[in-house]
Amino acid sequence: MNKSITDILYANSDSKYRDFQSKLIPTVDVSCVIGVRTPTLRRIANEFKQESAKFLSDLPHKFFDENQLHAFIISEITDFNMAVSAVDNFLPFVDNWATCDQMSPKAFSKNAVDLLPYIKKWIGSKHTYTVRFGVLCLMRYFLDDNFNKKYVDMVVKIISDQYYINMMRAWYLATALAKQYDAVLPYLQKCEIDVWTHNRAIQKAIESYRVPDAHKVVLRALRRKS
Repeated sequence: MNKSITDILYANSDSKYRDFQSKLIPTVDVSCVIGVRTPTLRRIANEFKQESAKFLSDLPHKFFDENQLHAFIISEITDFNMAVSAVDNFLPFVDNWATCDQMSPKAFSKNAVDLLPYIKKWIGSKHTYTVRFGVLCLMRYFLDDNFNKKYVDMVVKIISDQYYINMMRAWYLATALAKQYDAVLPYLQKCEIDVWTHNRAIQKAIESYRVPDAHKVVLRALRRKS
């Protein structure tokens, strides 16, 4: 099955898209990018989701596109326990931001509270994209009805020198400023976040159409010198 899937991916490759995509994922060797467009990967994932067990267990994959397909297949899983197990098995092999961010299991949104113990575990990992995925889950599922300041604390307390972790932290904070401004603003006013993430979060919030102009004025004044 793995060989047939790889053949299918090559049959759907686009060299121009491969060259473009390779520039966006510098942590992945160009030779490992086939160049399959996202809509095609989603279609293939949907076609193979019922018979994907061997593919999902055959890790690590060689190609970026295989990892993308893996993420899309996981995203189609509707059973919560199966989805968590599949994510847990796959995260240690995720080696780029795109695969990490594409993974969005349908089962998670309806079982967000049950997801919390796993999020805490992922955030405590030493693996860059496992931590990133944990923060991403907090951003997706815990900034609306499930919001609590203790989840902001979890993100603020992460200490890392990894670009792809801190960029996700900044993205989380910018989104939180759009959705929970009054609760999140004090973290910036009290300078509780490292300078790089602090300033990047402000930059992303200022660039967001979801943040009112009046809030952007306040945020601009909170920029810190590095």
